Amino acid sequence: MGATMRCMVILGVLFALFMSSTSAQSCSKYNFASNKVFSACSDLPYLNSYLHWTYSPSSQSLEIAFRRLGTSSSRWVSWAINPTSQGMVGSQALVAFQKSDGTMRAYTSPIKSYQTGFQEGDLSFPVSDLSATYSNNEMIVYATLKLQNSSSTLNQVWQEGPLSNDSPGMHPTTGPNVQSMGTLNLLSGESKTTAGASSSKLKAKNASPLIIHGVLNAVSWGILMPLGAIIARYVKEFPLADPAWFYLHVTCQLSAFILGVAGFGTGLRLGSQSPGVTYAVHRGLGIALFTLALVQVSALLIRPKKDHKWRSYWNCYHYLVGYGILGISIANIFKGLDILSPEKKWKRAYIGILVTLASLALLLEVIVWFLKRSKRSAGADKLKSSHGTNGTNGLNGYGGRKPETV
Repeated sequence: MGATMRCMVILGVLFALFMSSTSAQSCSKYNFASNKVFSACSDLPYLNSYLHWTYSPSSQSLEIAFRRLGTSSSRWVSWAINPTSQGMVGSQALVAFQKSDGTMRAYTSPIKSYQTGFQEGDLSFPVSDLSATYSNNEMIVYATLKLQNSSSTLNQVWQEGPLSNDSPGMHPTTGPNVQSMGTLNLLSGESKTTAGASSSKLKAKNASPLIIHGVLNAVSWGILMPLGAIIARYVKEFPLADPAWFYLHVTCQLSAFILGVAGFGTGLRLGSQSPGVTYAVHRGLGIALFTLALVQVSALLIRPKKDHKWRSYWNCYHYLVGYGILGISIANIFKGLDILSPEKKWKRAYIGILVTLASLALLLEVIVWFLKRSKRSAGADKLKSSHGTNGTNGLNGYGGRKPETV
């Protein structure tokens, strides 16, 4: 099991560093596959989105590329300008998605009410070169707009949601989906987020369950569970820590399980309050995680004694299921972060926690290795001294007297 744990620690560190490097990417470092080049870009604060543009004040021509990362072929994306106010109603939207036959559809849709179905229609300004691409879970919308307003500051709205029979469905009405709006200065590149009165009320009403769901699951599955595994793997090797390590391990794991059940419950509640909004992968991983954790906790009731012939099999099962829970936990937390699209500092903070835990495990692995090596060396020396210099009975194996000669 020691070699397995070392491999998992190394993989965990590499995974965390990879996630850190990808999350630290900005729009300025992005290279378009079509070799398009834009003069400015903005890292939009919600929905893992980016806007690139080239603006000509003299002709009031605006060439844009709107990118949405971490999406799928079953989702639609949209970027819009609201010429009259801040918010959704009145927006002039560019909508794109991948159809069931694999082809891309990109069209314009004026938003006239909150119950919009994104019906196709002409915008209040001319649009040309409208197209879209989808590759590697990234959707990009390209277009050239002929603005009618002389101001270089515009109101922007960006959005995403599920598809239903090749038609855009209702987007989520909680969290970042009601925060994804703001102003953009095309000349300075300054971007500010805003929220109208109705959006603010909606956010205040529904954001709390999302935050609670995220915090409960991050703390339980993502922090306490790995910490409990580290205690069981390493702390028990210190003689003075027995049996305290076992109670610390059980306390961490049971606390994680209780908080995880609460987080699972809030997830079910959020799902029931959002009909038509489904995150299949996140939900599937959550159900698998909850099931494995329930089996793991239940197995404590049938744990054999240390000298029982079945104890080694139980230990093997316990290790495998435990490490499986850790892997699914971390993967699903990152999936949840992609769905919520919070400020990038939160993902970086969790990556920092993972790196810290992995570094602690690596350090303890080295210490435990030295402890075991010292014990083996001490045991060998003791055995050698007990056998004497030449045999088992005294100095020369004959109880201290010379051997008889024939």
